[in-house]
Amino acid sequence: MNLQLSRTTCLSLSLSVALFAGVAHGQQNNTGANNATTAKQQESLLIGPGDMVHVSIFREPDLDTKTRVTDAGDITLPLIGNVHVGGLNPAQAQSEVASRYEAAHYLKAAQVSVLIDEYATQSISVMGEVQKPGSYPITAPRSVFDALAFAGGLTTSADRHITIQHRGELSSKQDVFLSNNANDALDAQIKVYPGDIVIVPKAGIVYVLGDVRQPGGYVMQDDSRMTVLQAIALAAGAAPTSNGGHVRLLRRTPHGTTEMTISIMDMQKGKTPDMPLQANDVLWVPFNFGKNFAMNGSSIIGSVGTAAIYH
Repeated sequence: MNLQLSRTTCLSLSLSVALFAGVAHGQQNNTGANNATTAKQQESLLIGPGDMVHVSIFREPDLDTKTRVTDAGDITLPLIGNVHVGGLNPAQAQSEVASRYEAAHYLKAAQVSVLIDEYATQSISVMGEVQKPGSYPITAPRSVFDALAFAGGLTTSADRHITIQHRGELSSKQDVFLSNNANDALDAQIKVYPGDIVIVPKAGIVYVLGDVRQPGGYVMQDDSRMTVLQAIALAAGAAPTSNGGHVRLLRRTPHGTTEMTISIMDMQKGKTPDMPLQANDVLWVPFNFGKNFAMNGSSIIGSVGTAAIYH
């Protein structure tokens, strides 16, 4: 019975070490694809100064230690003294601690577990298009939805493509898309950790001006995608007096403004495909053929500044 219990305990601890190897913060997602993404992201999270580290060694309860990482990145352990773990992920720290005990001939084949009990940075920053941008304290990994809820939720002009900069590595950035579909959004739960920065950009805007029923700017909220006919529909359609065959599309590029003439009538009849738009595109629907060409591109672009924005 004791042997069976010992083997069961050993197996349990081995599974625990495998689960936490390379995981500085958080827990695994539910779906297989999200598990792989989260594990890869968590492995890059590094131990930093001020973190409270829990080091335990299988069958060596006297060596169980909770210690805070110094500014130099060291922890102090029984028998072997200082061990440098700053800049390592937990899996690397486990190997370093084990090799130090083995090199000092205190242990053989040491089974070491290194966990983060407490984070030095106890807040996340939520910036951009949220109701209440700022820093919010957390003591454990939370979902990105929790982070946005702390900040009062998204504004009506927020883009759903969110960027998370993870603590520890400046280059550790993760792009997250918050789908309008509730099930998809919940399945794609992403964790944020103390010290992370969540940035919510402003969504692109398409301007529909001229002879439409409701001219103005329209936020590209559906995965930041919008077509010509969708934009015209958001503007409540072209007026009966408009010339839908000579609509002007103005697009800003790094080299200046380009212009093309399109026919929304042909698009509506299926003669030409509906065209995708880009952020800051301007559709000018003329009142009549003559006025369409009398209005130059600069005048159209200048009228954007006075356009009402609709969400």
